[in-house]
Amino acid sequence: MKKIGASLFLAATLTAAFAQTNLPATRPLSLQDCFAAALKNNFDVRIERYNPQISQFNLSSAYGGYDPQFNLSGQHSRTDEGAYLNSNNQLVLPTTTDENSFDSSFTGATPWGMTYNLGGNVAETSGRKGGTNFFSNFDSSSGSVGLSLTQPLLKNFWIDNNRLQILVAKNQLKYSEQALRNQIITTVTAVENAYYELIYARENVTVQREALTLAQTQLDQDKQRVQVGSLAPLDVKQDEAQVAQSRANLIAAQNTLSVNQNTLKNLITDSYSQWHDVDIEPTVALDATRQLFDVQDSWSKGMVSRPDLQQAKLNVEQQGIQLKYYRNQLFPEVDLIGSYGFNGSGREYNDSFSQMNDGSRPYYSYGGQLTIPLSNAKARNQLKSGKANEKQLLLQLKQLEQNVMVQIDNAVKQAQSAWESADATKQARIYAEAALDAEQKKYAVGKSTTFTVLQLQNNLTAARSSEIRSLADYNEALANLAAAEGTTLERQHLDLEGK
Repeated sequence: MKKIGASLFLAATLTAAFAQTNLPATRPLSLQDCFAAALKNNFDVRIERYNPQISQFNLSSAYGGYDPQFNLSGQHSRTDEGAYLNSNNQLVLPTTTDENSFDSSFTGATPWGMTYNLGGNVAETSGRKGGTNFFSNFDSSSGSVGLSLTQPLLKNFWIDNNRLQILVAKNQLKYSEQALRNQIITTVTAVENAYYELIYARENVTVQREALTLAQTQLDQDKQRVQVGSLAPLDVKQDEAQVAQSRANLIAAQNTLSVNQNTLKNLITDSYSQWHDVDIEPTVALDATRQLFDVQDSWSKGMVSRPDLQQAKLNVEQQGIQLKYYRNQLFPEVDLIGSYGFNGSGREYNDSFSQMNDGSRPYYSYGGQLTIPLSNAKARNQLKSGKANEKQLLLQLKQLEQNVMVQIDNAVKQAQSAWESADATKQARIYAEAALDAEQKKYAVGKSTTFTVLQLQNNLTAARSSEIRSLADYNEALANLAAAEGTTLERQHLDLEGK
C-alpha cells in the first residue's frame, strides 16, 4: 500500500508539473517595451531600413563618375608586301615590316566639367625593305607624352550628367530617410493602437466574466426562491437564458483577446513561433488624461513633420534639379581645348624615351571648338516636359497639404469626441451600477421582477464595456492625432534608430 501511495503521489506531482510547464508564459510589457521590440524586430521596419543604405550606396556610386581611368594597351603588327614587277619589268623584292606599339592614358573629369587625358605612346618599327636587286634593313622608334584638357564654357559648364546624378542621388537619400521615418511612425502607431486594444480586450473579458457571475448568482438565488415557493419555476428560464448569453459573450470576448494578442505579437516580433504561447500582460490600465487641442498648432506641426509632405517637397526639388540640367542642355557646346607634351624619336625605344625625358622636343596646342545642334528638338521638348511635370508636382503638393489639414482636423475632432465620450460613459456606468443595486434591493423584498433585474444587469454590462471602449478609443485617438501631425516619434521620445 505504501508503494502504491508513493506511486500515486509521484504521478500526481509529475502531472501537476507537466500542466504548469504547458501553461502560457505571462510576460508583462509596457508600451515602451513594445515600441523597442517593434523597432528592432518588425518586418516592415527592418525592410524599410535597407532603403537609406541602398540610397547611400547609390550616392557613392554617383561620385564614381569622377573616378579616373587608367588604360594600357600593347600591339604587335606585321606587314608583308610581296615581290612585284615595276614599270621597267624589273623584279622588286618583297618588303617586310614589324611594329610593336604601346599606349597608355589616364583620363577623367572634374566637378567643374573639365575633362583631362594624360597619355603617352611609343612604337618601334623594324623590317627589311626589298629593292630591284637588294634588301635593306631599317629600324626606327617614335613616341610622345602629353596632357590634353577640354573645358566647357556653356553646355555642361554649371551642370552636367555627373553632377545631375549626384544631386538626384542626394535627393533620393533624403527621400528614403523620410520613407523610413514614415514607416516607423506607421508601425509605432499600429503598436500603440494594438496595445490599447489588448488592454480593452483583457478588461472586456473581466467585464463579461463579472456579467456571467451576476447572471449565475441571480440564477442560484431564484432557484432557491422556487424551492421555497416564492417564485414561479418559469421565471428561472429567464435566468438560464441570461447565463447562457453571458457565457456566449464571455467566449466571444476571450476570442477577441486572443486575436488582439496575436495582432500585437505580429507587430513586435519576427519569430511568432517563440511568442505563440506567451500571454502579453500590459503593465498599465486604461485611463484618460485630459489634453488641450489646438488645430492651428497641429496644422503647423503637420506642415513641418509629416514625412509624406517632406517627400512631396523632395519630388518638387528633384524636378527643379532636372529642369536646371534641361536648361543647360539648350546651349551650344563652346569648349576651350589645349594640350602640351613632348615627342621623341630614334632608332630604338631608348632614343625615344630619352628625348621625351629631357623635353628637348616639346609640342603644344590651344584653341576652341563650337558645336551647334541644328534643331535641338530633344533638349527643347525635354525642358517643356520638365516644366509641365513640375507644375503637376506642385499641384500634387498643394493637394496633399490640404488633405493633411483635413486629416489633422478630423483627428482633433475625433480626440475631442473620444474624451467627451469617455467622461459620459464613466457617468453612465456609475448610474447603471446604482440602478442595478436599487433594483436588486427592490427585488429582494418582492417589489421588482426577474425581467427588470436582468435588463439592468445587461445595461450595467453594456455601460462597463462602453466605458473601457471609450477609454481605449481616446488613447488611440491621441496616437492617431500624433500620426496625422507626424509627431509620433517626438511624442514617444523615439528616434529613427528606435532608441
